[in-house]
Amino acid sequence: MDDDTLAELRAGRLAGAKRIDLSCGLTEFPRELFDLADSLETLNLSGNALDTLPNDLHRLRRLRVLFCSDNRFTTLPEAIGQCDGLDIVGFKANQIRSVPAAALPPSLRWLILTDNRIEELPDTLGHCTRMQKLMLAGNRLRALPPSMAAFDRLELLRISANRFETLPEWLLSLPRLSWLACAGNPFDTQAEDAAIAARSVPHIDWRDLTLGRKLGEGASGVIHQASLGTPGQQQQQVAVKLFKGDVTSDGWPHSEMAACIAAGEHPTLIAAQSRIDGHPEGTEGLVMALVDPSFVTLAGPPSLASCTRDVYSGDARWPARVALRIARDIASAMQHLHARGLLHGDLYAHNILWQAEGGGRLGDFGAAWMTGALGAAQARAFQSLEMRAFGCLLEELLERCTDTPPPAVAALKDRCLQPDAAARPSFADALALLQQALSP
Repeated sequence: MDDDTLAELRAGRLAGAKRIDLSCGLTEFPRELFDLADSLETLNLSGNALDTLPNDLHRLRRLRVLFCSDNRFTTLPEAIGQCDGLDIVGFKANQIRSVPAAALPPSLRWLILTDNRIEELPDTLGHCTRMQKLMLAGNRLRALPPSMAAFDRLELLRISANRFETLPEWLLSLPRLSWLACAGNPFDTQAEDAAIAARSVPHIDWRDLTLGRKLGEGASGVIHQASLGTPGQQQQQVAVKLFKGDVTSDGWPHSEMAACIAAGEHPTLIAAQSRIDGHPEGTEGLVMALVDPSFVTLAGPPSLASCTRDVYSGDARWPARVALRIARDIASAMQHLHARGLLHGDLYAHNILWQAEGGGRLGDFGAAWMTGALGAAQARAFQSLEMRAFGCLLEELLERCTDTPPPAVAALKDRCLQPDAAARPSFADALALLQQALSP
């Protein structure tokens, strides 16, 4: 299909195109793309063999989105910095070591540099004051530029699987930071190992599992329905997650497995029951409870346009009481995680299953991390970041109510979203208020 697109491009038959996707072994930038300078807004060159971009890239004057993941870049091209209107840039899974100051246009709102070899970022990154989403997992960073302390719009930050010995204190002063992933750094890995040792789960032999249909797939692994039991035994229906093993946008799959184990059991949490031993290819995996199929995903993940906010179906509507039940169940799950020294890191509707009468179930620990290496006060401060994520969820739930929710719940949402993290309520506070609102 992409070969056909390239042929169409070279034949001049794509005039007026707003989006071009090319993944066909390119070693050079197709100059014919400049014929689309008056229309091209999204250019996806991922999955090629490129290592440079043309110095006159800025001629694509309407370009807003540029993806060059899975190529051979060793330096983030300075040509990007001349593109004044760029909103989203993605260079995941290259071999980038150097990020020149000139390569960062101030217009950036979403930057993806996951899975590279970056050891240092320029202080001029702080000039990108529109930044909402910054994805840096799987590099060699030991620090972040102090200029990022001015990122008052930053909502999602991924710095997992790097080399941080400590976290910058100024992270806690960012007024909108809500989704933070830090697992797999030196300060966190001892806590991961200790959690696995202290809170071990039973081990299941791979030969006792029979995989069924695929239930879903994420960045870190694939989830299957499965039957558990030896021949002659009654078979138990479970869910099995098999990890892919590579670093993801959230961090290492090993960190996710450690968090799943550390989470323990809770009625509104989709957590691990057992670890899998003896996979023929050495693949790591977990056995989890199989959620009733009447539960469905609350929303889809963020889009390029929404950036940090989930995308709901157009007909997503529910009575206020259903919204409160979902919110209560998620607050309960989060209180449980925080009490066990865990931050979820990705408290989003797309990680929640719901059912009108059954409430909500929180899953996906890909971005979770442990606060065991932090002091009690610092741990509480980082927990307050997740209260803002919960405020976003509450806002989305309340916006879609078919009747008027209690004023106290709307006030709770506002308290969760306030810029001063220290003044936000705890999940214990939120849970108490929501339980009261649901009382007859």
